[in-house]
Amino acid sequence: MDKTSWAVRTADSIMERTPKLYEDKGYHGKWSYDYGVVLKGFEWLWKQTGDRKYFRFIQDNMDYFIQESGMIRGYSPEEYNIDHINNGKMLFVLYNETKLEKYKQAAELLMSQLQSHPRTSEGAFWHKEIYPYQIWLDGLYMGAPFYLEYQFMFGSGENVEDVTKQFKLCEKHTKDSVTGLLFHAWDEKRVQPWCHPETGLSGNFWGRSLGWFVMALVDVLALLPEGRADAKELSRILNDTLAAIRKYQDADSGVWYQVLNYGGRKGNYLEASASSMFVYAIAKGIRLGLLEDSWSETLDRAYQGLIAEFVLETKEGWVNLNKNCQVAGLGGADQRDGTYAYYISEPIVTNDQKGLGAFLQACGEYEALKS
Repeated sequence: MDKTSWAVRTADSIMERTPKLYEDKGYHGKWSYDYGVVLKGFEWLWKQTGDRKYFRFIQDNMDYFIQESGMIRGYSPEEYNIDHINNGKMLFVLYNETKLEKYKQAAELLMSQLQSHPRTSEGAFWHKEIYPYQIWLDGLYMGAPFYLEYQFMFGSGENVEDVTKQFKLCEKHTKDSVTGLLFHAWDEKRVQPWCHPETGLSGNFWGRSLGWFVMALVDVLALLPEGRADAKELSRILNDTLAAIRKYQDADSGVWYQVLNYGGRKGNYLEASASSMFVYAIAKGIRLGLLEDSWSETLDRAYQGLIAEFVLETKEGWVNLNKNCQVAGLGGADQRDGTYAYYISEPIVTNDQKGLGAFLQACGEYEALKS
């Protein structure tokens, strides 16, 4: 890849600006899923370029947490937080490359959480123990790809259907029959203040939650053997969900809004992380043969929109990614109510790691597809 590659420029900017992701503002060394989103982009670049500096960046950032015993600094399985699984995806590439036992043991520790993680009555993972009986779209990205890759690498592969079931249950309970979009979350018990008392659904279509979902789908489909019935079903879910998302692509910019179906409504804004995630999923879907070639036009417009709408280069030549929603959730100590007003009220920041990581992955997939 040449120096004009947005993936290379973004990765190099991250390395210079935040050599230690866990020391970035607001992280204070905690075990946060954000790093895994960024480092997944570095893994892709390393495999594309063969440049060891990208692998070293992954290892340096993970080694702050992974102890020689395989224990993980700041991680407790008993918290039953599905977000805490995400960084584990990096353990496979680290183990493959180094054969150091600590990486395998750390993966086993994370897997032990999933083995006893609480579930809904049908077997879908709760988002967190503090969010009981709830499926959030975000959780599919955090848990499912790790769970599947672990089985193929260290397990017997006998629980593949348990992974694919997570997507089927999620779609079953969160899909809106009118728009085809998926609501952010569903409460099986229908008791949360943010949910509809009859359906259990949250009230809005948050861009990034749908982004997590479609990224998870293409990442899992990349690992699944072809020809499986559940792979066909996940491919259908991917096609249906992206077709619904495409209807809300902004005509002028080519990207997407924070609350997808309210483009142009007062306070709504074009949002970088969700738009990057959609570009990633579409590009990877085309590359894997999961999406028809007719998606190329949508993809080109969206990718050009990412660069035009969100990217600014600093005087140092660093890539800045603007207009990222810092965080959004439901319930919890802040009593987040999932209203339109709530989603547009969360801080909008530059260079949020989730956004940068998604952008890096999107550029990697797009540039590989086009080359």
